[in-house]
Amino acid sequence: MSLWLLNHYSTFTLAFGTVGATVVLAVAGTVLLRRRHPSLARGEHNDMVGVTLGMFGAIYGIILAFVIVTLWTQLEEAQTIVAKEATSAALITRDAAAFPKPVRERVDTAVSGYVHAVVEDQWPRMRAGNPSYGATEVHLQDAFQALQTYVPQSQAEQVFYEQAANQLNDMAAQRRARITMARQELPPLLQALAFGGALVLIPLTFLYGLRKMLVQVLFVASVAALVAFSLLLVFVLDRPFSGDLSVSPAPYREGALAQYWPR
Repeated sequence: MSLWLLNHYSTFTLAFGTVGATVVLAVAGTVLLRRRHPSLARGEHNDMVGVTLGMFGAIYGIILAFVIVTLWTQLEEAQTIVAKEATSAALITRDAAAFPKPVRERVDTAVSGYVHAVVEDQWPRMRAGNPSYGATEVHLQDAFQALQTYVPQSQAEQVFYEQAANQLNDMAAQRRARITMARQELPPLLQALAFGGALVLIPLTFLYGLRKMLVQVLFVASVAALVAFSLLLVFVLDRPFSGDLSVSPAPYREGALAQYWPR
């Protein structure tokens, strides 16, 4: 369900719906509670509620900040992995230019098929939360076989051959890291803590009595909006390959790899 929402609605739409709905529900809750218990407006329990709200808010804020920073770091790591994989593919293409034409063409064909498989097959699968190795495996094996069956004839070819082999190994390693990253998500316990904590924190603000209704509504609405927006960040960042803030496959179309894509 989360992947479907991320892939079918913009982040702005999700923010408007999530934050707006949370604020409306919070305001409605505090208005109904105040009408049902008018004595709350006198603030008779503000000392106890204030201490509880402050202590719980601090703990929840630390947990939420930790989760958001962790997920943001994960997104940056995914971007780095993609960039390194694309760079390795580009360097293989450049190194192969030093080989004889038959070997060079075979390597180019394998790399071209690989980047097309990543962008056209693997990327949609990762967006849908179902990554796999299959689409790129054949082309990766072709590249390995092209290098394994070639014997360098000069010192220059030997140097570029070793660099190409190292880059090919790096590309395979980054592919594994990328697919592993696409399968990760926030552990259920942290999800329950992050989203369940909001169900405790926001209703607590209803109990903090203020004489003027408008002031109390603004207080509750601001807390609800802040919590809802923070949870939206958790929701969006939890899937680095889905939604508007997802990692882009653009590096596989740039630089030396641009020759494999029609203009």
